[in-house]
Amino acid sequence: MNFEELLKRAKDVRKNSYSPYSRFKVGAALLCDSGNIYVGTNVENASYGATLCAERSAVSAAVANGENKFTAIAIAGGSDKLEFCPPCGICRQVLAEFADRDFKVILCDESDMKIFNLFDLLPESFSLKR
Repeated sequence: MNFEELLKRAKDVRKNSYSPYSRFKVGAALLCDSGNIYVGTNVENASYGATLCAERSAVSAAVANGENKFTAIAIAGGSDKLEFCPPCGICRQVLAEFADRDFKVILCDESDMKIFNLFDLLPESFSLKR
């Protein structure tokens, strides 16, 4: 699986976003160590705190299917056009729960791609793992 294909999956699922309040559509495609891909999209709620981000939606789908070892996530977001959309702090922490030190976060805009290591985006993440 190459990162361009993973981004394509994120862009495709972005179309299913339920974002009537922000009109900011986000899609995520999560690559598991098994090679399986799980997608998610943001699901907003009138009670804003109940909103679910695309990244956590994809993680939930993967875990519900018995996966808990992840390699990379691609995120495609924006209102009218694609813009670089890094994961929020809560999503970074949720991803860190399952990620190893090589976990990649792939972002895109209309013409470019950026690749980050998750732990560069979330240094000193909280963990109960020993």
